[in-house]
Amino acid sequence: MNDDIKFVHTGLAASSEEKSDRFFIDILGLEKSEPKIIDKKLAYALFAIDDELLMIHYRGEAIDYEIFVYREYKAPEKQIAHSCIKVNDLKKIVSKCKDVGLKVIEVQKGSGVITFISDYDGNLFEVKE
Repeated sequence: MNDDIKFVHTGLAASSEEKSDRFFIDILGLEKSEPKIIDKKLAYALFAIDDELLMIHYRGEAIDYEIFVYREYKAPEKQIAHSCIKVNDLKKIVSKCKDVGLKVIEVQKGSGVITFISDYDGNLFEVKE
């Protein structure tokens, strides 16, 4: 194991701050940092986006999502890339997602179930208990 490498955050995109808040705060219960503006020059240098971006961190005890708000963001139609999170109450998270119309995929595998959820912009999350 390499102790020289530590996980810092996962960077994702959202089409609006409101959608991002609804998922990361209302569904996952994470805390929101003060949004910061990434100026047009830096956004272009990093992501080839010729516009300012709003950057927001949503954090929990052992999790940190860095969300870039870009009004034109659209997740790929066939999403494979995902992050995996462990929650205390999987049924509660799945229920919240279903209640607000978010996509929930539950697939039987052996004696267990693999669960994936999508946020309001199509970002994919594997969820385990």
